[in-house]
Amino acid sequence: MNDKVIETDELTKKFGSFTAVDKISFSIEKGEIFGFLGANGAGKTTAMKMLCGLSKPTSGKAKVGGFDVYTQTESIKKNIGYMSQKFSLYEDLNIMENITFYGGIYGLSSKEIKMRGEALVEKLGLKNETKKMVASLPLGWKQKLAFSVAILHEPKIVFLDEPTGGVDPVTRRQFWNLIYEAAQRGITVFLTTHYMDEAEYCDRISIMVDGRIDAIGTPGQLREAFKATNMDEVFYSLARGAKRSE
Repeated sequence: MNDKVIETDELTKKFGSFTAVDKISFSIEKGEIFGFLGANGAGKTTAMKMLCGLSKPTSGKAKVGGFDVYTQTESIKKNIGYMSQKFSLYEDLNIMENITFYGGIYGLSSKEIKMRGEALVEKLGLKNETKKMVASLPLGWKQKLAFSVAILHEPKIVFLDEPTGGVDPVTRRQFWNLIYEAAQRGITVFLTTHYMDEAEYCDRISIMVDGRIDAIGTPGQLREAFKATNMDEVFYSLARGAKRSE
């Protein structure tokens, strides 16, 4: 049985003569927390768009949840969750309206939405706040709610793009507890972050430089390979050689 939920082989994306993603190859196991790191302009966002079925590769191969990124993009979209720092919830809807809206998009029945929605607000301590507009929530609560909504349909994989940007350290720790719980249930977590201490929480990390993956391994393996005491040192030793930026 193949437990690999993401597999790429020399995945490449070009825009004219510019190679945004340059022959990246890696695989990710079920339930793994995988950190996808890189400086601005490294190609992270472009790579993530291909894996989410939003952008067709120029060449190479990739499967996400067992589905091909060239021919089965709609199936990929149904089997993933997605959350970004910039956009994840509708601020002009209340908490329960957001849950209902996204549950419908993810193909859940009304009964499933009601049942899972009630469990979600109970778990987050928002049972008495369901009619509150999302715009009025503190950023930390928005992020925790957005993550919970992104995995409401129990996807195979959830993509998190800078999910904890701007939140305080305590809320960030609470957010990571939600990530650990999801991974323990078998949901694979693929995330980008600028916080190097968060990289330490991942099972494995890749670091992109100028469209290539220049390092991949556990935090311990990378610290050892680069003779570094923390992930900051690993990251900067690679990133300082980057030739491009956004």
